[in-house]
Amino acid sequence: MTDTKGGFLSVEDDPFSKHMSAPARPGQPEQEQKPAHMTAAEWERMQLIRKLQRNKAGPYEPGISVLTDKEDTAKERKKCRECGSLEIDFVWEETFGCAVCGKCKERYPERYSLLTKTEAKEDYLLTDPELKDPELLPHLSKPNPHKSHWHDMMLFLRYQVEEYAFNVKWGSAEALDAEFEKREQDKKRRKEAKFKEKLLDLKRKTRTEAFRRNTGKLGGGGGGIAGAGGTGGSAGKGGKATKFGDAINNGGKHVHEWGRTVENEEGMTVKTCTSCGMEVEELEF
Repeated sequence: MTDTKGGFLSVEDDPFSKHMSAPARPGQPEQEQKPAHMTAAEWERMQLIRKLQRNKAGPYEPGISVLTDKEDTAKERKKCRECGSLEIDFVWEETFGCAVCGKCKERYPERYSLLTKTEAKEDYLLTDPELKDPELLPHLSKPNPHKSHWHDMMLFLRYQVEEYAFNVKWGSAEALDAEFEKREQDKKRRKEAKFKEKLLDLKRKTRTEAFRRNTGKLGGGGGGIAGAGGTGGSAGKGGKATKFGDAINNGGKHVHEWGRTVENEEGMTVKTCTSCGMEVEELEF
């Protein structure tokens, strides 16, 4: 209810009510507001009439009659391209330039089904400029069924998309399949290379952190032991803390210093000790 300081107006009678009109979608003009002198029932009826006029349905569908005059007889009428019927879908004829009836659309879905913009890009490898060109590929705009405030859906006729993709852009269906397979292989190769690079970076960080932790313990504890008993580590003998890259005195026991992981000729992932040359294989998951 709206308080007008002289009474209250209901939602239907309030000309400034925001509940009587849906918010405009981004990139589109604002919707027409209900006039103040018109009731809600009259406003809904006018919207229905406009929708029928836009879709050429109901009383606004073009008439078909056998009782035609000479002018209509001389003029060639548009017929269904499949069955020759005069009852074609006038919206499709105006939008796509395709004269086809409703029965043939359901009978031949492999030709007359509608494709979304995403399907045309992913299945036929078409680009946005090609899909946005109405002279190249006409499209039918419909409100998005998922979110009302999103942009309208762009629907394309399947046989028109296939004719352009097969005959004009790629040359044949086999060429399109080859391009699709090539892009999939490139995508897989980039994904594997990115995964291996991240894995190597993780290994480097892990080894560095582990070495620093061990170095800190040995350097701190070695000096104490050397001062007490004279048998300390490298930090106790030299009087300074062990740094990255220094050899650690561990009683003569050999500690492998593994290098960077690489692939050998057989395709196995191996790493080699920089001191003794020992090689071990790594299995990556």
